[in-house]
Amino acid sequence: MSYASRPSARRMLARGFTLIEILVVITILAILGALVVPKIMDRPNEARVVAAQQDIRTIIQGLKLYKLDNGRYPSTEQGLRALIEKPSAAPVPNNWKHGGYLEKLPKDPWGGDYLYLNPGLKGEIDVMSYGADGQQGGEGFDADIGSWQL
Repeated sequence: MSYASRPSARRMLARGFTLIEILVVITILAILGALVVPKIMDRPNEARVVAAQQDIRTIIQGLKLYKLDNGRYPSTEQGLRALIEKPSAAPVPNNWKHGGYLEKLPKDPWGGDYLYLNPGLKGEIDVMSYGADGQQGGEGFDADIGSWQL
């Protein structure tokens, strides 16, 4: 007599799951979901912070090249725009390179503009984003992200 032809084996195969077994599995999945989902939900915010830090590094490199060519950083009034088009306001750069120092000015990951100060409050120059809330200060993902932190 084969295994599948025994009466008890047939009953076991046809039996299925009980309501209790299904509820236990659903409960376990709910507990796992409650533990895992919050960790996954913060990933996009963490990625935005990393993207902002990388943008700031790129802007700083463009500013350093600008200074190397022109002997000074752009003024606060000239702003970061001086990295993509030659400023017409004083001090007009003497050796501004055609094509600029950045391909384009990035927006921060929350859609705002990066801020530029010369002289900076925390360094010779400051490049910063106000973070997720778009306002100065804040904590967590709302905190400011600046060149002085890199």
